[in-house]
Amino acid sequence: MAEEKTDGSSAAAATGGGAPTVKSIFIYPIKSCKGISVSKAPLSPTGFVWDRHWMVISSKGRGSTQRVEPKLALVQVELPLEAFSFDWQPNNSSYLVVRAPGMAELKVSLTKPGLRSDGVSIWDWSGSALDEGDKAAKWFTDFLGKPSRLVRFNEESETRPTDPKYATGFNVKFPDAFPYLLISEPSLDAVNEQLKEPVSIYRFRPNIYVSGCEPFAEDLWKQIKINGLTFQGVMLCPRCKVPTINQEDGTQGNEPTKTMMKFRSSKVLEVDTTTTQFKGRVYLGQMLVCEDKTNLGKIVSVGDIIDVEKVFPSYADVAV
Repeated sequence: MAEEKTDGSSAAAATGGGAPTVKSIFIYPIKSCKGISVSKAPLSPTGFVWDRHWMVISSKGRGSTQRVEPKLALVQVELPLEAFSFDWQPNNSSYLVVRAPGMAELKVSLTKPGLRSDGVSIWDWSGSALDEGDKAAKWFTDFLGKPSRLVRFNEESETRPTDPKYATGFNVKFPDAFPYLLISEPSLDAVNEQLKEPVSIYRFRPNIYVSGCEPFAEDLWKQIKINGLTFQGVMLCPRCKVPTINQEDGTQGNEPTKTMMKFRSSKVLEVDTTTTQFKGRVYLGQMLVCEDKTNLGKIVSVGDIIDVEKVFPSYADVAV
């Protein structure tokens, strides 16, 4: 793929003339459940600390998401504030707290469980995971109305590589594909201008939410720096049905995808989908990896300036 280094003028063009900044940071401890907004987030080799560490699985061990279980949108999670400090270690009174309408509060110990579930799978990956026990399993079984269990990624025995077609040498826990998803506020605003009823950023589930750039500028960000950390843009994010699910009540409609097909489809953007399974999707956001693999002690904070170092020349050069 072609790429170009930016100088001062081209960087300004790529960002709209100003300095984009981190507006919000979101962590999603349990895959497909509500996120947590934090003011700063430490990095780990697989993404932000605590991001997608847990996943709900079906009786067959398959990862459950809002695509098939939209009620997961109603599940709120809470972690201790100190859990986002470096070198913090959980003790017997440290919990992941889980809440949902009509359900009693569930407390999941942050100390590692001794149980294990084998045959856990998500997309093309399968392996074993730490099992959070029968109490958590009953809670999610009762809430979803079908046999379910809560598992934690077992980083001591398992690795889950990113797709080498896009990024080689990186690992994740339970996100769909890559460690980070970045979306800008101007992009969301541009989408909402086309909708009869605006939608919130929560439907798109970014990790890094950015302000101070032109709408969709992030589509062409090939390399950026945040607080001295180098991130590579590896793929435009093809949106599934999750953005059509109301995150307040778990109901599904056809927006914003129906409207976005008019101006954010692969055909309209003229991106090359001949070698992917994402033909006909709409796109919003850029998926990232962090090149600084030895990032212990590094954080991204709200207010950090984003330095756009390289941009793709056009959408024809962007991976999808």
